[in-house]
Amino acid sequence: MLVKFKFLSLMLLFLLSTFVQAKEENVPPPLDPSYMGVHNLILVNGGYTIYASNIPTYSKPGNVQLVYKLKAVEPSLIYMVRDADLVTVKTEPFNIQRLMRGERVSIKLDVYMGHYDKGGVLTYKGMPVEFEKQLYSREITKESLQPSSPQHKYDSIILDSKERLLVHQIQLPPSYDQLILFYQDVSCVTDITASSAVPPEGELVSKLTLCGAMKPLYYSTDHYK
Repeated sequence: MLVKFKFLSLMLLFLLSTFVQAKEENVPPPLDPSYMGVHNLILVNGGYTIYASNIPTYSKPGNVQLVYKLKAVEPSLIYMVRDADLVTVKTEPFNIQRLMRGERVSIKLDVYMGHYDKGGVLTYKGMPVEFEKQLYSREITKESLQPSSPQHKYDSIILDSKERLLVHQIQLPPSYDQLILFYQDVSCVTDITASSAVPPEGELVSKLTLCGAMKPLYYSTDHYK
């Protein structure tokens, strides 16, 4: 009986130590403080769902192309994003590496009708939203970027509404950031050759017409010269 008790005790200690070790191994490393800051995002809608896309830069804390599904969004914001040509936001300070890891994060946003830095109107201040699900993440580093060239590649993201969001893969400078919404998920070529490394938006849109009906959402060269 005593032998059996010792055996069960040893087994219990082994299982407990295994559980503690596995739990410790699943703990992510500490957040990099250089990713802490106010982050600038674009809001887009697919059906009645709102998605946030980071406005990337070549340097920290914003050097990531990122698309996230939002949850618990107020109806007024849904209607605003659906009807406006452009809605941008500035976040409260937080570490964007949490989103790069795919975490669920609650953040307050200052919401602008138009571009926050180009005459946009502050419409909502401190609006709480939950970043629910990561749909796309691409870190921007010198090692990960392709050389600037007329060859352009777009990544495709399927939204809950079965619409499709194309995200241009930013290259080394000069380059551009671009988002295009397609209303159907149509199989088409999204690697294109343009006239230059930074062609006009209209030229790019015309080369993607075979992908179906679309809505150009955003095009900027500001941070990529």
